[in-house]
Amino acid sequence: MDKLERADLLSLEAYAQQRADFRTRVMAHKQQRTVHLGEHLTLIFEDRLSIQYQVQEMLRIERIFEAVGIQDELDAYNPLIPDGSNLKATMLIEYADVEQRKRELVRLRHIEHAIALTVHGHAPVTAIADEDMERSNAEKTAAVHFLRFELDAAMIADWRAGAAVALASTLPAMVVEATLTPNQLSTLAADFR
Repeated sequence: MDKLERADLLSLEAYAQQRADFRTRVMAHKQQRTVHLGEHLTLIFEDRLSIQYQVQEMLRIERIFEAVGIQDELDAYNPLIPDGSNLKATMLIEYADVEQRKRELVRLRHIEHAIALTVHGHAPVTAIADEDMERSNAEKTAAVHFLRFELDAAMIADWRAGAAVALASTLPAMVVEATLTPNQLSTLAADFR
């Protein structure tokens, strides 16, 4: 996928006018790209449109309109767009109760290094986590992580040919698995060149 450039973005004024419709479209788009691993882990597979929305929102919230600031946001978010042989996802660890979330983030320390994607017939691919900065420390993990799954040509070919694909957490504190639906398989296959 092509990276975003300044010319791809709306001005703050134009975005304000289109925001409601754009947001509705992006939320529907993201729903097709969301995988729940058990009750408390959600992976949202990012692409150019989802990242464009994120950049537009950051520019709006921070009231950024100068070229340098816009480029800083593009530089921060463009690495989350798939490169053609990989998938990139935002992983959320979700607990509604704040105190429970605090306890679980301690218990689930380093879960971001225990997320695997398996294309049937191939060895699992463990996610490469948080390449921009470490989000776990000696005491706990963060509630949000950024993951990259690198697939080889044979995996991509089998994916496109209809092989089953599963995601799993292999962390002993939270062993969960989900098989992608046919719609998810088709949607995410578009991320491969």
